[in-house]
This record gives sequence, C-alpha cells and structure tokens, in this order.
Amino acid sequence: MLDLSVVIPLLNEEESLPELAAWIARVAQEHHYTYEIVFVDDGSTDSSWEVIQQLSQTNRNIKGIKFQRNYGKSAALNEGFKATSGEVVITMDADLQDSPDEIPEFMEMIRNQKYNLVSGWKKKRFDNKLTKNLPSKFFNGVTSKMSGIKLNDFNCGLKAYNYKVIKSIEIYGEMHRYIPVLAKNAGFHNIGEKVVQHQARKYGVSKFGWNRFVNGFLDLLTVQFIGKFAKRPMHFFGLLGAILFFIGFLFVSYMSICKFIWWENYAVSNRPPFYISLTFIIMGTMFFLSGYLAELIVRNAPERNHYYIDEKLGL
Repeated sequence: MLDLSVVIPLLNEEESLPELAAWIARVAQEHHYTYEIVFVDDGSTDSSWEVIQQLSQTNRNIKGIKFQRNYGKSAALNEGFKATSGEVVITMDADLQDSPDEIPEFMEMIRNQKYNLVSGWKKKRFDNKLTKNLPSKFFNGVTSKMSGIKLNDFNCGLKAYNYKVIKSIEIYGEMHRYIPVLAKNAGFHNIGEKVVQHQARKYGVSKFGWNRFVNGFLDLLTVQFIGKFAKRPMHFFGLLGAILFFIGFLFVSYMSICKFIWWENYAVSNRPPFYISLTFIIMGTMFFLSGYLAELIVRNAPERNHYYIDEKLGL
C-alpha cells in the first residue's frame, strides 16, 4: 500500500496542472512518501487531458481518469476514490488555491493522531466577501448545526482521509460538500479540522455559482434523511402517516359525538372538520403506503445488508 494518494478533480485547468503536479511531487519526495496523483478530468473542453497524459509520461506516479462529459465534482471524487491505493487519501482542487505544503501535517493527523477525516478550514479567504464568504459562513453554520459535526468549512476541497473512509462511502449528485456527514453516518466519528492557507487564484475562473447554495441545502436534507432512514423508511413514513391518520380520526370522532348530540341540526358535510379529517386520513394512508413500498424496495435492494465492518478476527 502506498503512503499517499492525492485525488484532484478538475475542469479546464490546463495552465495550473504542471505546476501543481511538480509541487505535490516535491513535497512527497522531501518527506519520502510513496505516492500517486490521480487527476480526474471532469469533461474539460481545453487541453487538460493532453497535459495529464504528458505529465504521466514524465512521472509514473501520475494517473488520470477522463470523463466523456461534465458530470460534476461528486462523480469525479467518487471515481478517483475507487482508483486510489494509498493509506492516506488527500483531495485538493486543481486551481492552486490549495497548497500541497499542507500535506505533511494532514498525514500526521491521520496517521499519528488517528483522525478518520481531517477537513481544511480556509480561515482567511481571498474570495469575494459578498458573493462567497458571507453565504459560505451561513451555509457552514447551518450544516454544522444540523449534522452535529463541528466544522467551520465543509466545502473546503482540501481534505485528508483514512483509506477506510473513502472505501466505505459513495458520493453522487452534489454530495461532495457533505463527505464529513456521509463519513459520520458510516460510523467514522473522529473528524478533525485544520486551518489551511488559501491562495489567490492564479489561472482561470471559478466554476461555481449561486445555485450551489440552493442545491447544497437540498442535498443536506437528503443526506440527513438517508443517514437516518435509508434502511428503515417505514420508521419515517409510517410514523408520519400514523400521526396524520390519528388527527383525522380525532376529527371524525368529534363530528360523530356532535351528530349524536344534535342529531337533526348537525350537517356533517357542511362542517370544515369533515374536509379536514378526510384530508388527513387520505394523507396518512398515502404516507403509510409510501413507507410500505419503500420497505419492499429496501428489502429487495442488493445493498440492503451492506454494513461498515471495521475489522475481523479469526475469519
């Protein structure tokens, strides 16, 4: 097993790749790490892939994966993780805003301090304060509160992982922002944070816009739901359905009592509680059936009994 794997997703970063590859190689050689660099070209339209091919010819530790089209950072990281064989896996962006000089400290925290995951914190940023810094602080605050993970910068691309973490999680959609949450849901609770240097962009332009914050909160709800109810959806849908059905039943009981007391003067169909009870009973039934169908899907899913096993002894 190699000491270090560096996974770098990229999109149209042809100018920065040679400098970044040389920088990582220099750090690895100075600290005598056996290493590999895995570049994942997420559908670049410039000559990024040609640059990666040239770098691989001069340095056999450099590997590459090329997507036919742009699939997003999560897909790039997921495929990059599959290709790694290092004891410690580090991710960083290809725009030179993340410094490879941080690698030794990340290695020390994973190896010696026994962290499962260490996330970088760009405490001092060079981004636009209005369009990036303030929304990012709000986003990170909400995510930390909802997930229970005390990190200041969930979206930092510079992170370090024990190899067990990246082999136990699957990233899809835009879940790359929530890898610490996915790791926690998989049973890896020793999650740390390290202040890292944020450098001004040297080449190219940012690939992210305002829509990432809207999508980010939707993805957070998805991660939270999947983490709690992926293998027992009836506990969510069934409970919600039962509560709604019970509320509807209370309204029906109330109307029945009123009808019994004021037999001829009480028209059930003209009363608002009638429609409220009907709506709640129908909604409760639908939620309960949704939970039942979800349980059938989970029961027949091939990964229904996939659990995160840490070690085995005598097997």
